[in-house]
Amino acid sequence: MGNQTNKNNSDTTVRDMVDKEVVTREVVKKAKRWVVKIGSALLTDDGKGLDRESIASWVEQVVALLEQGNEVVLVSSGAVAEGMSRLGWNKRPSSIHELQAAAAVGQMGLVQAYEFQFQQYGRHTAQVLLDHDDISNRERYLNARNTLQTLLELGVVPIINENDTVVTDQIRFGDNDTLAAMVANLIDADMLVILTDQDGLFDADPRNNPKAQLISQGHAGDPALDALAGSGSSLGRGGMVTKLQAARLAARSGANTIIVGGRAERVLSQLVNGENLGTLLVAEKEPIAARKQWLAGHLQVRGSLTLDAGAVRVLREQGKSLLPVGVKSVSGNFHRGDLVLCVDESGVEIGRGLANYNASESGQIIGKASHLITDILGYCDDDELIHRDNLVLV
Repeated sequence: MGNQTNKNNSDTTVRDMVDKEVVTREVVKKAKRWVVKIGSALLTDDGKGLDRESIASWVEQVVALLEQGNEVVLVSSGAVAEGMSRLGWNKRPSSIHELQAAAAVGQMGLVQAYEFQFQQYGRHTAQVLLDHDDISNRERYLNARNTLQTLLELGVVPIINENDTVVTDQIRFGDNDTLAAMVANLIDADMLVILTDQDGLFDADPRNNPKAQLISQGHAGDPALDALAGSGSSLGRGGMVTKLQAARLAARSGANTIIVGGRAERVLSQLVNGENLGTLLVAEKEPIAARKQWLAGHLQVRGSLTLDAGAVRVLREQGKSLLPVGVKSVSGNFHRGDLVLCVDESGVEIGRGLANYNASESGQIIGKASHLITDILGYCDDDELIHRDNLVLV
């Protein structure tokens, strides 16, 4: 009896800690850049093949978000599960090569299903396959970020999955919840929505405890949440633990996360209208502060750029990107994607950001207009030395 009493007191403490600060759903309504992750169990109707009716409904809701001026990136599970269905496999294989084969087969049907549905609304999609190296390698990080930014500017809906057909355990994200969080970091998303086969995060396992109550909201970094996560479905690699970890990853760049049941009627439309669905896990910091902290504290400075007075004024007063024409000198041996300091002619730091060109290339184009980059280098990856999205001022 004493043990049971202690357990009940512990559960009460967990709920009190999670709910100690009420967070308004206005943060959801105000979000403009969304990453929406859809789990395998939802997409494949618990393993029975692609649930095209549900896909059609989610696509319709995504289009509605786009028409309201929002940007949406889809992170879609389901390739392996769809491949298993097509190949007649009832049990998820453990062999990496069989998993890769299933992913290769299933990716075809998955992408075709999305493309068909979005075409009904005149919307284009783009398939993007990522692995961990695409995020951890600074040059590939910039390439992936710039490509996704361009797709969003064009009104295209990126559909992202892990590159399961070639990825190895050493460079695997491990699950698409983690991938979705990393994508939220990559594009500075405002909101990460994880659509799952559960209604959200509960104070007990709702599959075993009919009295389990939904946790409506909390802070992503709250350690009290750890006691609430359980195991996941047999189809996907993730469970509630990975969803909580994903929320914490997303929070690093200031993105809030909602874990919500994907089978709820018009779930995305309800969320954007501020309805109290699922579990909202709020980031501790605003996006700008979080990104500044990341750039300032998590990357080693590899070089510096000395700016003329005009460039300093433009950065400080207009918040624009740093163009080659405003740079007077380059120091250090940095690569594309490395962190470099921006200093004025007295050596005082103005800001820091991710370089679009390496030190040698930068040295050749400084002081020159951007339209001359191709003539000088033979190519032009970017018009800016540092894009304003990758630049923070001090």
